[in-house]
Amino acid sequence: MIITKTKIEGLLIIKPKVFNDKRGYFFESWNQKLALENGIVFNPLQHNESSSGYGVIRGLHYQIAPYGQTKLVRVISGKVLDVAVDLRKNSPTFGQHVAVELSGENKTQFLIPKGFAHGFAVLSERAIFSYMCDEYYNPQSERGIQFDDPKLKIDWKISPKDYIISEKDTKNPAFIDAEMNF
Repeated sequence: MIITKTKIEGLLIIKPKVFNDKRGYFFESWNQKLALENGIVFNPLQHNESSSGYGVIRGLHYQIAPYGQTKLVRVISGKVLDVAVDLRKNSPTFGQHVAVELSGENKTQFLIPKGFAHGFAVLSERAIFSYMCDEYYNPQSERGIQFDDPKLKIDWKISPKDYIISEKDTKNPAFIDAEMNF
């Protein structure tokens, strides 16, 4: 696997080694030993999957401490723009984000540690999105941030007329008003 650091400390892009032949492909989506050898401590406890159509934006979501989640995300089929926003108040990159295109074709994965809000926009007709978490879902600690907050300056690569947002996500507070304890 090839691990690439991003402009924000802790956010990693992981490209697995993919073996292709006439039957299809094979790759390890997670290998604990290789991760530890590369300084990545991640012990997944929960694996989630979603299916969404073009224009769907999910996020920006996170869980406050002590239930924060590190996530390893990838796309099984289709294409998304995946976004992580730094919520660590003492970080020099507080409030900044990294956006990565993930697809079933590129098989790129994005490791998002605790202390980040996460969301994605579906850029293909349909996308199947997979993510492993190192902490269980805890509804009492779930929080969100307005996906289109002008302070964050996220270009979701979709026209606003095509946005499909859940009712719950339309009620998320602005970044400046969001509860964060990282």
